[in-house]
Amino acid sequence: QVQLVESGGGLVQAWGSLRLSCAASGSIFSINTMGWSRQAPGKQRELVAAITSGSRINYADSVKGRFTLSRDNAKNTVYLQMNSLNADDTAVYYCNLKMGWSGQYSYWGQGTQVTVSS
Repeated sequence: QVQLVESGGGLVQAWGSLRLSCAASGSIFSINTMGWSRQAPGKQRELVAAITSGSRINYADSVKGRFTLSRDNAKNTVYLQMNSLNADDTAVYYCNLKMGWSGQYSYWGQGTQVTVSS
């Protein structure tokens, strides 16, 4: 059983910052990819950023230069530092963990709301 526990969402003014955390527990493979996706009202879920256990990071173009993803492998935890937030960043943010040679084992957190007021 794998669980993802997210924290750090909330309400912030435009140009402000928030830090999201996601801790994974359970049977975690040493080789995995963790990251964040988000879903705004009326839109499809989109990848925000993902990091492999080897620290290779992929960012969505819309957040490059503003968001920083990092991980602590010993704690199976990822952190998403979000700076210069704008209204377009308002969404429910979901933590994701993928394991297996093709990422076939995929787990999602319950989601945390991020609201940016302009």
